[in-house]
Amino acid sequence: MDDVDKFFFCVEDSVSLFFFWGDWILFHSFVPLYKIIQKDMIEIADAALRKAAGEGMDAFIQVFTDKYREVIGGEPAAETMALLTGEQHTLLAYQLFREEVMDGGFCQLIQNGYGGYIFGNPFAKVMRLWGAEDFSKLVYKAKKIYDAHREDLERERTDDEFMAMYEQYEEFDDLEDEFLESEEEITALIASYVDEHLELFARIV
Repeated sequence: MDDVDKFFFCVEDSVSLFFFWGDWILFHSFVPLYKIIQKDMIEIADAALRKAAGEGMDAFIQVFTDKYREVIGGEPAAETMALLTGEQHTLLAYQLFREEVMDGGFCQLIQNGYGGYIFGNPFAKVMRLWGAEDFSKLVYKAKKIYDAHREDLERERTDDEFMAMYEQYEEFDDLEDEFLESEEEITALIASYVDEHLELFARIV
């Protein structure tokens, strides 16, 4: 890989993740190998992180994802994907998932253009690797619905047609309820993972 210095690899125990737009590659090794740190690792102030942690786990995560959005110019796009590492993309994907599903469910998430970012990459698999196994299963169930109806779910709609989606795709309802009931626990689990692996998500200064 000629561009290896542009990206971030972390090999801990036997797993490393490397993010490409549209594809994830999962590397395996039988022994710990090495770390290649991105030249310009995103920096976050320690004071801001401590303040956010005191406000809640959602605020703690948002400190990171707000910075990621600033770096990529707002929303994930093919031309800016390489500006974030695989771990940073995963955390941003969770934040987007959380915001969209809590506000307007899976229909809103998909209509706002995040279907491919969440379901087209192994976001669910990484959630399992981070320890959020039940949440991973939930995302896989939602992905199954998305894959079966992707063209219709993503087509441009009028406001009335969008509202009609909630009746048309009631199969999302139970998954949305399940997430809302367990969101605090999931967010706390992910925040804990980030806190235990800070070097994967930002350079704290």
